[in-house]
Amino acid sequence: MKTPRAFYAPLAIGAPAPYRDLPVRLERMIHFVPPHIEKMRAKVPDLINQVDVILGNLEDAIPADAKVAARQGFIDMARANDFGKTGLWTRVNCLNSPWFLDDLLEIVPAVGDKLDVVMLPKVEGPWDIHYLDQLLAQLEAKAGLTRPILIHAILETAEGVKNVEAIATASPRMHGMSLGPADLAASRGMKTTRVGGGHPDYAVLADAGSDGAPRTAYQQDLWHYTVGKMVDACLSAGLKPFYGPFGDFSDAAACEAQFRNAFLMGCLGAWSLHPTQIDIAKRVFSPDPAEVAFARKILDAMPDGTGAVMIDGKMQDDATWKQAKVIVDLARVVAARDPILAEVYGL
Repeated sequence: MKTPRAFYAPLAIGAPAPYRDLPVRLERMIHFVPPHIEKMRAKVPDLINQVDVILGNLEDAIPADAKVAARQGFIDMARANDFGKTGLWTRVNCLNSPWFLDDLLEIVPAVGDKLDVVMLPKVEGPWDIHYLDQLLAQLEAKAGLTRPILIHAILETAEGVKNVEAIATASPRMHGMSLGPADLAASRGMKTTRVGGGHPDYAVLADAGSDGAPRTAYQQDLWHYTVGKMVDACLSAGLKPFYGPFGDFSDAAACEAQFRNAFLMGCLGAWSLHPTQIDIAKRVFSPDPAEVAFARKILDAMPDGTGAVMIDGKMQDDATWKQAKVIVDLARVVAARDPILAEVYGL
């Protein structure tokens, strides 16, 4: 393990120093764009004002014969637009693919300081992060970048979930993690073809009654354990956890329910793979105005966060003060980007 002083040292001469704290940015949805398709790239100027993060996808869902075109399309897309406060990410191909190295060698010098985050798929352990960390430092130094590119890991293998704590603390370049349910299901040998969400056969059956009436089945969440483990690993290391994709675009209600479960458990955002999921993510991952109003009451009644007070018939103490601060802090970040919600929140 590196000493604390060495942990924050640049890994290449001339590379920018790592962040001590992650930049505060609103990232309620990571919107995926297939950059090899020209008509999708043409929509990016409008998307910049609609989403918090635009991600050029180079990996899954990009055909093998379109990988090079997707890489060049991302470079063209990045150069052609001013992203302002909207994050610019790319999901590169996995480390054992024939495209990964060229993804980094071509994109980093061409896109430069516009690139905020590299999303790395199928992360198995800290060794994967160490490799990308060193490579990014060398490329940043060579290209003269002024700020470090962050790494976002996707948990989509059993090995990666097993090593999630070590992944979270592998580098100061770590931004956060996303759940990758489809590949993870295959890696675990799970018997489902769904991409995220629940499954009607994964249920708890109510006890049998004496009258022989039909027993109610309560559908459970296949991903609850993994999301909880990911959230703990991320938050203990100061990183950002995200729910990944929800593949059924026709079921907006189920998508919203899954996103809301992730939000309540501590996730800060989710992937949006279809335009209809943008507003769902925006709505779910922005705190409810009533919750913000009540949280502000707590903070106002306990300015220094100590003691205990009664508000609307409920006891509040230092623990609920911390809960309230989480909600109000998020509301402030949302309000800085969304003037409509800023007015609703009174911020």
